Amino acid sequence: MTIAITGATGQLGRLAIAHLKTLTDPAQIIALARDPGKAADLGVAARAFDYTAPETMAEALQGVTVLALISSNDFNDRVGQHRNVINAAKAAGVGRIVYTSIMQADSSPMLIAADHKATEAAIHEAGLTATILRNGWYSENWTGNLAGAISAGAMIGAAGDATFTPATRADYAEALAVVAAGDGHAGQVYELGGDEVITLADIAAEVSRQTGKDIPYNNLPGDVYQGILESFGLPAGFASVLVDVDVKAGGGWLADTSGTLRNLLGRPTVPMSEAVRAALA
Repeated sequence: MTIAITGATGQLGRLAIAHLKTLTDPAQIIALARDPGKAADLGVAARAFDYTAPETMAEALQGVTVLALISSNDFNDRVGQHRNVINAAKAAGVGRIVYTSIMQADSSPMLIAADHKATEAAIHEAGLTATILRNGWYSENWTGNLAGAISAGAMIGAAGDATFTPATRADYAEALAVVAAGDGHAGQVYELGGDEVITLADIAAEVSRQTGKDIPYNNLPGDVYQGILESFGLPAGFASVLVDVDVKAGGGWLADTSGTLRNLLGRPTVPMSEAVRAALA
């Protein structure tokens, strides 16, 4: 069985390949990347693969049994790029596709879910055997910005007391590797959340505990939060997506307590306290 992973030189892709190498023969793993030279340190074969260049995909997918499609981070035409990959996978005779979606993609009202819903539909319409990984919010979406929050003396957002069940990027990458390499996952849709149910105030309290500083969570109106994000240099469109996540999170769209992620990993997910500790280090 040959397993290929798109976006292999990205943060999630690198972690997934590292774990995949512990589950299967590295000679059966292919890193797909826009620049294969950047995959030289991964210890597996690398092939050129560009979401926007469908004419190059047939050669890259030759002999691939399982294709892990890590969603594009280009918000301009993600669905179009994903369709390129899906069509090429079908033409190449790929046996199964594993797609990194978002929690409750089929019903979530969040702006960020729309592309994932459309991609899941495209996979279904293509008739491909698939495993859908509906990932929750990454712990790093918050811990990656702790330096700024500590400097400013507060964490900010517009989520109020909404609850989340985040997991680390490493948790989600390991689940991707397990599902890509394992049997019994064909046709499955997995809602994946971490073990902890937390609010942004809980994260701020943990940061305060570990730093010994008072770092409160300041909840803001959506338009105010939007303006601050734009002042940080975020494009207005992307800022609006992040604000929308916070505003709609109160509906429980990024909270899952099924324990499915924990079961796939065969261990507890990384707690927020450890994610904060790693970020502060």
